[in-house]
Amino acid sequence: MAGVKSWIALALGALQGFPVTMTDASVPFDLVVIGGGSGGVASARRAAAHGAKVALVERDRLGGTCVIRGCVPKKLMMYAAKFGRELAEAGPYGWTVDNARFSLATWQANKRVEIDRLEGIYSRMLENSGVTVFRGNATLSDSQTVMVDGVTPIHGKRVLIATGARANRHAVPGIEHAMTSDDLLDLSEVPKRLGVLGAGYIALEFASIMQGLGSSVTVFYRDHLPLR
Repeated sequence: MAGVKSWIALALGALQGFPVTMTDASVPFDLVVIGGGSGGVASARRAAAHGAKVALVERDRLGGTCVIRGCVPKKLMMYAAKFGRELAEAGPYGWTVDNARFSLATWQANKRVEIDRLEGIYSRMLENSGVTVFRGNATLSDSQTVMVDGVTPIHGKRVLIATGARANRHAVPGIEHAMTSDDLLDLSEVPKRLGVLGAGYIALEFASIMQGLGSSVTVFYRDHLPLR
């Protein structure tokens, strides 16, 4: 929530100092938000609620890291691993579970259904807030003009960049051959062996999840203890 609040504060700060009614036909939007993740969507909706005319540009899917490739799919995978552990512990309590097996492909299909549902909610929230959504890659041609896919100009009195971040593919020599957490969440088969480079909370979450789903997992880290 702290990150979302900071984006909202930036958006509201951007709105200060000019009227929210359209005064120049060449600048149809009061605010143009680049990025349709949690921060961008929250900022756009809050600015619109205060009377601004808002546009939002997103080149991928609405929902950002949390909905599409982070919190939500990771929790769904965590729940799947939890069921496996509970089945393994059920025997001494009198339960017999015959032929229990896990299908990552089935999980993957159901994950897509849930993400589609949540993305639809984000889309309807923006529509109901009066935010105009443009789909495509955004570039800035000047301080008040955002180009969508290099061909469609959007003019706004203020521009808010809420593009988030991506995995660093150059941190370690050869790391371009490894998966990121994004790739792991898109697998359709559980790997027999998995090496996890790093021991922060995300690394250890995925290590424990994949072990629970049946992978033989090794964690590699350079400090004395994990979770430094």
